[in-house]
Order: sequence, then C-alpha cells, then structure tokens
Amino acid sequence: MSASLVLSDLYLYPVKSLGGIRVTEAVVEARGLRHDRRWLIVDERNQFMTQRQTADMALLKVQPAYNGFLLVHSARPDLLPLYIPFEATPERTLFVTIWDDMVFAWRGAPEADAWLTEALGRVCKLVYMSDMVMRGTDGGEVAGHVSFADAYPFLVIGEASLAELNSRLAQPVPMDRFRPNLVFTGGAPYAEDTWREFQIGELPFRGVRPCGRCVVTTINQETAQKSAEPLRTMAPYRTQGNKVMFGLNTTGPGRGLLRVGDVLTVQKSAE
Repeated sequence: MSASLVLSDLYLYPVKSLGGIRVTEAVVEARGLRHDRRWLIVDERNQFMTQRQTADMALLKVQPAYNGFLLVHSARPDLLPLYIPFEATPERTLFVTIWDDMVFAWRGAPEADAWLTEALGRVCKLVYMSDMVMRGTDGGEVAGHVSFADAYPFLVIGEASLAELNSRLAQPVPMDRFRPNLVFTGGAPYAEDTWREFQIGELPFRGVRPCGRCVVTTINQETAQKSAEPLRTMAPYRTQGNKVMFGLNTTGPGRGLLRVGDVLTVQKSAE
C-alpha cells in the first residue's frame, strides 16, 4: 500500500486565515513549511483573528509577488492590492494572544494595518512571528514548535478522504475548506487517521492525532458564505469525543525539501 501513496499537493498560508498558495515544492523548517502562517492579523486588543469570527477573511487572497513580497487581493475593486514582505523586521513589537498562548511579535507596516482595517471593516494589525519566538505544539503532547497555526506544524489529508466525504454530500466541497498543508493520493479513505510514523521522500514525519474541525470548514472560500455543511454530514460518522475529525495533525523533521510527486511511505500505524 505504501508504494501507491504520493504527495499530490502542497499549500502554504502565509497569513493565517487568509487564502493559501499552492506550490510544487516547499522548504521544511522547525515550525512547518517555510513562510506558513508566520503572519497573523490581530484586533484592537491584540487577539488573533480568524474566519471563525470574520468570514470575510476568506475573500482576501494571497499570492507571491517579487523580491520577497506577498500580494494580498481584496474582492473590493476600490482597494488596490497590498504588498507585504515574506518576513518582517523588529522595528516595532508587541505581545499578541493566539488561543492560550501569548507570544512576542513584530509589527507589520502601518499601511498594512490601515489596508486590512478597511478591507475587513474593523480595526486590524498585522504581526509577524520571528524565529526567536518559541511557541510549543498543542498541549505539550509532542516536542517541537509551531508558527501561528492552530496547534501543529502540518495538516495531512488524503484525496480519498475528501472523495468519500463528497460522495455523501449533495454539493461537493473542495479541499480548500480544510486548509491542509500536505495532500496525498492513494490509499483508503481516512487511512491517515492511524498513521504514527511515515516518510515523504526521505523526510520523516510523525502523525500526532486526527484534527478536530471547526466552522471554518463550513465557509465557502470563494464567497465567504456559511452553511451547515460539511460538518452536519460528517458529525454522525466522524465524531470522536465532542469533535468532528478530518485530517491528521503532524510534526516533521525540522528541515528538508518536499516536492509534489514525492512518494509517501508509512512505517508505523496505530493498532
């Protein structure tokens, strides 16, 4: 079975909860893929913002520009695109809160704060996580650090899992509802739930636990409209405890390079 598993897609989300970037290769670092969720939008109280509370964040699309910059587009024709660097500088700093963590962050440019405030209709600030920040993975279950991702450096989902879910839905949903980093082809639906140790190419990864999903999965990433699906359909057969599970939270090797087309090999699964 392992030989039939292949990395089919790689996604980066440079600004947490904004649109992702599909790439053909990505550098692996200690916190996950390079540039993944290193930028964060916070409110006037320095609390992190996501689509959970501000669904219109889905309408802000991100793409690489040039000379180390990102380009953020709004759906509003009156707003010119926003350029932000892949990395910030420590000229201005503050503490921000993400879930139960309070971490030190570098401020983005004032123009970025103003642009995001206009685009989202509420006071916003753009902040960056530097390499000096040590934010641990969720609950201290495993050693390692994470960016502004919710809990773990990587989220892995099989295309077969999405296909099985879509076979139950009146209206199929795309993979972007689940915001994975690593997508693979081959294997049975939900096979990734049980993976504990696996390799992609020559790089070792560790599956920690299935990912509990939130209302972001119910937000259309093109329109920002909410519905009951797919959580309503998944709940009867994908609930563990009080959470609906889809995808595998994963930690990685700390350094390396991933390419679409790399073979994925499972070494150890849960019994």
